[in-house]
Amino acid sequence: MSEQMQQPATPGSRARGSRRIYEEGWTLGRREVFDELLAPEFAGHDPQDPFPERRGPMAGRETYEMYRRAFPDVRMVVDDVMEDGDRVAVRWHATGTHNGELMGLAPTGRSVEVTGISIDRWDGDRIAESWINWDTHGLLQQIGAAPAHGSLGEKVGIQMQRAVTRIARRRSGHTAAH
Repeated sequence: MSEQMQQPATPGSRARGSRRIYEEGWTLGRREVFDELLAPEFAGHDPQDPFPERRGPMAGRETYEMYRRAFPDVRMVVDDVMEDGDRVAVRWHATGTHNGELMGLAPTGRSVEVTGISIDRWDGDRIAESWINWDTHGLLQQIGAAPAHGSLGEKVGIQMQRAVTRIARRRSGHTAAH
């Protein structure tokens, strides 16, 4: 795609663009939306980003492709969009079936639903940065990679963490708090 001249944003155009990333890019699989809407220097800020060093539209496409392989039927629904100046906040939820490997986790065939919030910073007619927080732990619980709240697995995990912490504190000369 050739470099486009930046166009001034019109009221609502940024909100429509941020919505398109989810509805057209993610749900419909239109990869060209990432090229069209993400700036060449785009940086995503997601604590779970498997490609934190990547910049530009490639960063969005690679993240999309990784999750699409794991959840081939992914569907992202925009629940709310708020635009204020150069920022757009998007509250969304996603559904899908875990039918492919996800960062080393074997496919389970389980259906999942997660929620998230993204804040996009626009520069002209493109998204320059995006801060994303979503229910990663909930996803991991739904596919069996993290124990459910209140389960025996959670209780055993808590006890193991406490034991390891006591040992580490003793080795470093700190006493454990009770």
